[in-house]
Amino acid sequence: MEDIKNEIVSNFGNKLRIRVCGICIEENKILLIRHHSIGKSGELWTPPGGGMNYGESAEDALIREFIEETGLTVSVENFLCVNEYLTPPLHAIELFFIVKKRGGSLQTGIDPELHADRQIITKIEWLSMEELQKIPRESLHSLLYSIQSIEDLYALNGFHH
Repeated sequence: MEDIKNEIVSNFGNKLRIRVCGICIEENKILLIRHHSIGKSGELWTPPGGGMNYGESAEDALIREFIEETGLTVSVENFLCVNEYLTPPLHAIELFFIVKKRGGSLQTGIDPELHADRQIITKIEWLSMEELQKIPRESLHSLLYSIQSIEDLYALNGFHH
């Protein structure tokens, strides 16, 4: 477990990152990924997404991240909001978009930056609002703290932290 935490810090920690994240809704459920070894509780449910590469557009980065993490192909529909994620050693400015599933089959993906035996994605799931609200706050991405409905997700705008 300590090796995983060290690799997370080495790859993602103690620096500011720009991330793209996608809100994908299907049949009134949101697609979320459960990661271990990050967040306040050591477990964090987040929308799919990840870091942008130099020279890569936000849209291209988000499409790539969805394929890597979920096996799904998506189209980027529209920009939603900006979130600052700050839970040391992780610090990111996150650009959130609404995305639409176009194809592929849902599968537990990988973080290519991490060694094969130190992957942190443990589960991918479509969750209803009721299921989302049962996740302990310390295990949930901060942008989702106050979400009570799908409409709340679509209404996000501005800057959050």
